[in-house]
Parts: sequence; C-alpha cells; structure tokens
Amino acid sequence: MIWLTWRQHRKQALFTLVALGVLAAIMVPTGLAMHTKYDSLGLAACRGALGTASLITQTEAAANCESLSHQFQQQFTGMVFVAVLFVILPVLVGVFFGAPLVAREVEQGTHRLVWTQGVSRLHWALVKFGLVGAITAVLAVGYALGVSWWFRPLVSASTGRLTYFSFDVQGIVPVVYTLFALALGVFAGTYGRKVLPAMGIALVGFAAVRVAVEVLARPRYLPSQTLTFAPTGKQTPNPASGDWVMSEGVRNAAGEMVLPDARIGPCPPGGCGDTGGAGPGAYNWMEYQPGDRFWTFQFIETGIFALLAAALLYFAIRRLRTIA
Repeated sequence: MIWLTWRQHRKQALFTLVALGVLAAIMVPTGLAMHTKYDSLGLAACRGALGTASLITQTEAAANCESLSHQFQQQFTGMVFVAVLFVILPVLVGVFFGAPLVAREVEQGTHRLVWTQGVSRLHWALVKFGLVGAITAVLAVGYALGVSWWFRPLVSASTGRLTYFSFDVQGIVPVVYTLFALALGVFAGTYGRKVLPAMGIALVGFAAVRVAVEVLARPRYLPSQTLTFAPTGKQTPNPASGDWVMSEGVRNAAGEMVLPDARIGPCPPGGCGDTGGAGPGAYNWMEYQPGDRFWTFQFIETGIFALLAAALLYFAIRRLRTIA
C-alpha cells in the first residue's frame, strides 16, 4: 500500500522539489544580499542598543538608527512582493495536493479497486494521508526555516514580527498552515468528490479561516496593553521593540480621542504649537501587543490550526464510509 501510494504521488513530489529549488534560487542570492546590507549598515548593533522597551528617549543615535532602517527598506522594498508568494504557498498545497488526494480516486472510480483487494477504507486512508502528510511536513519545515532566514532582515528593519504578514511567514506557523491546507483539501475531496469543486472548496475555505483567525482571533490571544506619553519631551515609541501597534491616536485632557491614527511630538518644552485642536493637556495614546509575545502567539496559533487539521482529517475519514 505504501509503495502504491508513493507511485501515485511521486510526480507531485518531484514537481514540488523542483518548485522549491526554483524558490531557493531566488531566496539564496536575495537573502544573502539583504543580510549583507543589514550588517554593513550596522543595523544589528544600533537596533540592539535601542533595547526592547516600548518607550525610549529620542536621541541622535536613535534617529540615525531609524534613518538607516528606512534606507534599508527603500532599497529592498521590492522583496515584499516576493514575500507575498510565501504567504500563499500553503494554500497551493491544499489545492493541488490535498483536494485531488481522494477526489481524483472517487472521480475516476479507482478507489473501488483498492477497497476490493482486502484493503480496508481506514487502512487506505491512514497510509495515504500519513505518507503524503509526512512528506508535506518535512518539506514545510524546510520551507519555513528558509523563509524565516530570508525574511529576517526585512522584519528587523521594519515593524517587527507580530504584525500582519510578517507573523505569517516567520516561526512555526507556516508549517501548520501547510498541514491545515492539506487536511482541508482532503476533507473537501471527500465532500465534493470531484477534483475541481474540491479545489475550489479548499481555496475558499483556507482563505476564510486564515482571515478570520488573523483579524478576529489573533489580536485577542492575550489582552492588549496601552501606553500613554506626553508630546512634550523626548519620549517616543521604540522602533526596535517589535511591538504590534493595533491602534493609536491623540487624546485630549478628558481622555477623548480627537486625532485618530496620529501622533504629536516629540515637542520642545515650550509646547508643540498647533496640536490639531487637541488642546492643552493632550497626550499620545497607543494600544499594542508587546513584541516579546511573538512565540506565545506562535504556539497559540499553531495549536488552533493543528486542532483544525486533526478535526478535518477525522471527519474526512468518517466521510469515506459514505462513499460508494
């Protein structure tokens, strides 16, 4: 059974290795260029000197570090479009590997031959899902490690690892996204029973779940924190903290938001002059998730998608009993 499954899917495995080789040919030279530039600008040292505190005192060294970060981002801004490809790669696994896994067998009627040769449906499913899942997991781990290495300078020079898009291609979540996409494709194949409908279900379902978790659930994994700081003086949010700023603005002395998505200062001790109608006593306000919660959020989201993947495989195996 294992040999039969391998023979059925060895072409897909070969094409996947070729695709990963093409990606590596893009990632290695561009990644080396970004790492080299990041080190030559001294960004690692200057951002390390800023520490991880949410607020720092605006100094010439901090301003210079921020200027270097902007310079790095401007030079490699085109790499963001390459990174979009890494975000959508997991769903391609679900669409082109998971969805046809059962749907093609049922559509072509080849499942009947196997199930009448002394191989139970459960045995068939465990071997088929297990082998394809194991190969997918190994490839996904390699992909996740490579993308994390490639993306690290861009993330370090920008807003940090917790923000949308950066979080999705770092750490361990790319692996579980891929396994979830595979499980969703398999389940869609038992539901649609034809390849094209199953591929459509897998694509739409993956996008819907990912958006729902990213927009609705992730900001609430842990209670957010708030930060207030006066526009006078030299206190400013630390760009090297990795904090995920979810909302910010200027509040008046009564605590009412008067300038959403804005910030005043740092201002000289004499005042800021025009504060956009905020009035005396106005202060900056920020709601954020601390950057040191990155791995906590990674493990929470990994658990969510791992449970979803396990549930989908369970229901896929149950649905196999209804296929004639």
